[in-house]
Amino acid sequence: MDRFLEMQTFNAVVEAGSFVKAADALDLSKAAVSRYVVEMEARLGVRLLHRTTRRLSLTEEGKVFYARSKELLGELQEAEDEITARSDAASGLLRINAPFTFGILHLAPLWGQFKALHPKVTLDVTLADRLVDLVEEGYDVAIRIATLENSSLVSRKLATTRIVLCASPQYLAQHGTPQHPSELAQHAIISYSYRADKDEWRFTGPEGVVSVKTKPCIQTNNGDTCRAAALSHQGVILQPTFLVGQDLADGTLVELMPSYRSEELGIYAVYPTRKHVSAKVRVLIEFLAKHFAARGPSW
Repeated sequence: MDRFLEMQTFNAVVEAGSFVKAADALDLSKAAVSRYVVEMEARLGVRLLHRTTRRLSLTEEGKVFYARSKELLGELQEAEDEITARSDAASGLLRINAPFTFGILHLAPLWGQFKALHPKVTLDVTLADRLVDLVEEGYDVAIRIATLENSSLVSRKLATTRIVLCASPQYLAQHGTPQHPSELAQHAIISYSYRADKDEWRFTGPEGVVSVKTKPCIQTNNGDTCRAAALSHQGVILQPTFLVGQDLADGTLVELMPSYRSEELGIYAVYPTRKHVSAKVRVLIEFLAKHFAARGPSW
């Protein structure tokens, strides 16, 4: 039997004045409460409580034991409170994973601000476009840009980004501007190799969902490379607005077929569990959420 549970039960009976009230306070059955007290008395070899049909009272031994056990339980509570207070102060190593381009463009400028607010946190930021395993690889938080599938991970949505089809004006002047997704089969395609649908691009338009099998002339696992090739007039790309939004605003890239939309993705902070979230993880997620909510995505 757990001695602290016995002690806690005994104290609850004394303070409540009855086994029934103690059972309600502890969310236990009356039989369980009675058993804990009886077994503790048997183990100690003394009677701690006088029991009558109307009331309970402490024996002399019970008074001594109650005073000491109350003191011990109080010290245990103080120890737990101290640890909780320590955990409320964000500190320690915080390992973060983020997509390469998003991490450089939209997260890198924030780390100095975060450190100024939480100087006891040590940041370890890894940029990679592959899908990491948070638990296996020891990350506290990952930033993911996706349509999240059901998983054991917990997520907080920070923003959204739209995937847009675009090319440079010079490329379009030379090769023509496609009006329907089917025409992309005849165009130079710059493909991002980590796309879930690979080279089969899908759009939602006036006639519903339309898909086209593209033939990449350039394939890469990096969005910046796709963008650079498009800005060099090499072909058509399908990339997120957080990457090409400024290019579209400047006119160096032009959105194609706006009536045929690709997907909109959420930008999430994900972490392994909702239970016992450390202070360093909690303050990071709150910081990112407030930043994107206050400013709105620049793209």
